[in-house]
Amino acid sequence: MAGRRVALKAIDWVAFAERVPPNQKGMFNALKTHSDAVAAKLNSLPAAPPAIDWSHYRRAVANVGMVDEFEKKFKALQVPEPTDSQTSLINAQEAESNKLASAYIEESKARAAQYEQELDKLKNMIPFDEMTIEDLNNAFPETALDKVKHPYWPHKPIPDL
Repeated sequence: MAGRRVALKAIDWVAFAERVPPNQKGMFNALKTHSDAVAAKLNSLPAAPPAIDWSHYRRAVANVGMVDEFEKKFKALQVPEPTDSQTSLINAQEAESNKLASAYIEESKARAAQYEQELDKLKNMIPFDEMTIEDLNNAFPETALDKVKHPYWPHKPIPDL
């Protein structure tokens, strides 16, 4: 049995537990307990199934031809093992996710650098209570009045009568 056992990746339960939200700890503990029970049961089984004593059956069964036929069919029996068709897809998804995550990290680093520059600008500017309107417009150009769009601001033009 151990010769035919599928080699699985070892589960890093500590790393897995770090990613489990607090409201799902109970489900995680149940999964770990069940997984440990299945692994213990699998490890308790012998590496190979016990051999069949065909000579005992030849002595015990009246029709020896039937025992020979069963033995021949048993030795010819091949149990198909499932092929792994999903690992390559999972690995491709993992590679794609890693690529997207690294791109997001690089974009985040660029945003963080931009925010650091803005923070330095805000730390080094004149305090607001000491600013003039010109200082405010220089520090924040979006606050300057647009004389083309609003030539009479704050007044409304008088319509011609």
